[in-house]
Amino acid sequence: MDLKINSYQFGERPDVTKPDPDFYKALGEKGIRNMVSKHYDLLRASDIKKLFPKDDAELEIAKQNSADFMIQICGGPDYFNQRRGRPMMMDRHSQFSIAPEGRVVWLNCYKKVLLELDIPENLVLSFWNYINVFSNWMVNTPGGTFKIKGKI
Repeated sequence: MDLKINSYQFGERPDVTKPDPDFYKALGEKGIRNMVSKHYDLLRASDIKKLFPKDDAELEIAKQNSADFMIQICGGPDYFNQRRGRPMMMDRHSQFSIAPEGRVVWLNCYKKVLLELDIPENLVLSFWNYINVFSNWMVNTPGGTFKIKGKI
């Protein structure tokens, strides 16, 4: 399976399509939480590790928040809204300097996790297509820079 990373111009906001709800049905809540946890473990060892908490307890909270969001976006319960309010992800990430290079690192970490899933390829592609586009919305710093202002 070829999970290609789309390139966009800085500031471009392409249309986002949510993942097929069958992705949630195939993995279930536990599977999505496990997927997100593995993703964060890879991020913690990546070139953008300074964006993420060093403290294990803080990292677990970040994993829960991210998993809640992914569960909700994939058609599961609205845990994110219940615990954190409306997503407003661009606002939540605005305090961090996220460059296109950081987006690529983030996506490559997800790619590793997604390729290990034992679910139909069309469902993996559905989730990939979502994060591939959605992640560009978080880029708020032009390319060629790799600044880190805070932790997610």
